[in-house]
Amino acid sequence: MGFPYGIMLKQVIDKLLTGKAISGANGEKLRPFLCLGSRGVHNGRVVHAPRSFFGVEDYMDDDTSRPYTYQKAKKSKNPDKHLSFKQRTVAYMEPFTLDVFISKRFVSASLTHRVTCKQVAVAGTNSKDVKAVLRSRCDIPACMAIGRMLADRAKEADVYTASYTPRDKDKFEGKIRAVVQSLIDNGIDVKIYLD
Repeated sequence: MGFPYGIMLKQVIDKLLTGKAISGANGEKLRPFLCLGSRGVHNGRVVHAPRSFFGVEDYMDDDTSRPYTYQKAKKSKNPDKHLSFKQRTVAYMEPFTLDVFISKRFVSASLTHRVTCKQVAVAGTNSKDVKAVLRSRCDIPACMAIGRMLADRAKEADVYTASYTPRDKDKFEGKIRAVVQSLIDNGIDVKIYLD
């Protein structure tokens, strides 16, 4: 049976951690030099902590679980502080927004209340009653029919004004313009915001 080196090493490490003196080879008392900044003890052996390329330990980001070496920006206590009066009140002054979606197969449009996020009126060429009447579900006459139907349903819900801002990749021309123009022709006042 061999000498239990693991037990002896553990005793030496315990003495190092507690700061007790260790006897040297000639019998003199040695005080251990302890550096715990970049080292740790795990199962009886000294483990060096990994260092990053920049000389700073990597910290883990909570959101993406990727290492980063920068400080997170502080969140503002009052997010409405730097907004203008118009930006803060536009949701109440112009409460209804128009959303138009056009794909290769169908067209749909809706009026949504900004504050409550509820759809007031919806019209689309995928509904059964419209499918039977229209020859094509995605051409200009279909877009004009959707605008006319949406205007009628908005009037039933007592909505006469709306604002429209095109999406990032949409251009205000062609089918989208046909839907909005049909809404305007049928008595809905639409304010168009183009960037």
